[in-house]
Amino acid sequence: MSTPTAFPADGRAAAAALPPLPPVRPEYEQALEPFTASAVERPLPWTVRLWRQAWLRKGLILLALALVWELLARWQDKDLLLPTASATARALFEGLASGELLAKTAISLGVLVQGYALGVGLAFLLTSLAVSTQLGRDLLGTLTSMFNPLPAIALLPLALLWFGLGQGSLIFVLVHSVLWPLALNTYAGFQAVPETLRMAGRNYGLGGLRYVGQILVPAALPAILSGLKIGWAFAWRTLIAAELVFGASSGKGGLGWYIFQNRNELYTDRVFAGLALVVIIGLLVEGLGFATLERLTVRRWGQQR
Repeated sequence: MSTPTAFPADGRAAAAALPPLPPVRPEYEQALEPFTASAVERPLPWTVRLWRQAWLRKGLILLALALVWELLARWQDKDLLLPTASATARALFEGLASGELLAKTAISLGVLVQGYALGVGLAFLLTSLAVSTQLGRDLLGTLTSMFNPLPAIALLPLALLWFGLGQGSLIFVLVHSVLWPLALNTYAGFQAVPETLRMAGRNYGLGGLRYVGQILVPAALPAILSGLKIGWAFAWRTLIAAELVFGASSGKGGLGWYIFQNRNELYTDRVFAGLALVVIIGLLVEGLGFATLERLTVRRWGQQR
């Protein structure tokens, strides 16, 4: 027979075994001050606002580099090998004041604009074909695999045979230096366009160049701008290198020829002045041209921080 289970005689013993209940705290309300009682925003200190200016920070970096250059040149004390920053600045000012450097720069920039514009046009044409047809994709992939690793300056002897001693040879190597990196960046940007945007364009009946111009280009603009900047840098340094090797074009020498000529005459301060002008032009194009374009497009549209 099973043994019956023992239960407490009443509920008081079970209640005594339970832990005591916590005390009940009295409720109360605390009135908060309105958030408009104090200033919602306050102006930053002038030092913080000044430090947020990108031109100031970059200017300080350039000033520090110039100071290191000046100290190193004075310590070496060999103007033929390394002129001081002050001597280079003086030679740059004299070249600009005389108009010689301005004329050389105008010649180089004129050739650069022609080659750059032609390279950009061909790159967009190839990329438009690549996103529209399978044959265009195969063509772009094959050509970029073949010619993108090929240095542009290596084509200069061939360009001289084809186009002779003139601006045509320089424009040919400039187109080669701009075309392939821009085409690759643009195509990569097109490939990264979300599928929803593509479907929206198809639903509106867009196709061909209209589909590329109204859907793909705005969505891929950050990558396109990166390709434009890379193409500009490649074209600028290719032009200076080609002028150093090739010399004058149609009896006119550009900025690279100015550097090469003064190197032969052992005017090292003028050589550094020409190099400094190359750097200054690069900074102006990046800081004013492309930065303004990015601010008016991709940053305003929220595509870039």
